[in-house]
Amino acid sequence: MTTRSEKTAVIIVAAGSGSRFGSELPKQFCLLDGEPVLIHAIRRFHRALPHARIIVVVASDRKDYWTQMSLAENVGYTMTAIGGATRWESVRNALETIDPDTETILVHDGARPLVEADVIFRLLDTIGRGADGALPVMPMIDSLRMQTESGSTAVDRSRFQAVQTPQAFCAAHLRSAYRLPWSPLMTDDASVMENAGFSDIALVEGSEKTLKITRPLDIRIAELYLHENE
Repeated sequence: MTTRSEKTAVIIVAAGSGSRFGSELPKQFCLLDGEPVLIHAIRRFHRALPHARIIVVVASDRKDYWTQMSLAENVGYTMTAIGGATRWESVRNALETIDPDTETILVHDGARPLVEADVIFRLLDTIGRGADGALPVMPMIDSLRMQTESGSTAVDRSRFQAVQTPQAFCAAHLRSAYRLPWSPLMTDDASVMENAGFSDIALVEGSEKTLKITRPLDIRIAELYLHENE
């Protein structure tokens, strides 16, 4: 009997420069509660899916840095892929390292350290029921306005959802989608799938804890989540 993780691969994209964060190090390598943000994400996936293959995508000029970090943090069970000029290219490079018998692929932002097992399992269960893809989402809290040529207009926020990662996909369909040329409309993996005609993208409940580290303040918020039960 196989487990839910034996035919699953996880791509963690950590090739960005994180220039908005205001640090010499990219934000995914900065410390959160004494450990790099990226390491938190890796360990959470490994605990939830102990038999899954985890591919970490890093920039070419950070490969040696990442190699030393992975040894120091004891995450030698990961594989490494080299990122490209765009996120699309980075994911495509990672796909080339994944075994052909893989059935499900999750793609995650390395700057989202607090991914939860419940969210991962909801995504995998949805793919297991036949969806092309599955996305964790959260309802919009703020009011929204759409810019127009004459100014702006209010829109119904109940019709919109904030998309998080990881995003989960049927592996065969994701591979097929990434064989097509890049388009400016491809802002995430779900849009790559939709561009290829795989439109059965289901939405599952996400988590407020799956915040993306963008500003130094986000590190403080993530630390509060880490210690909320203490």
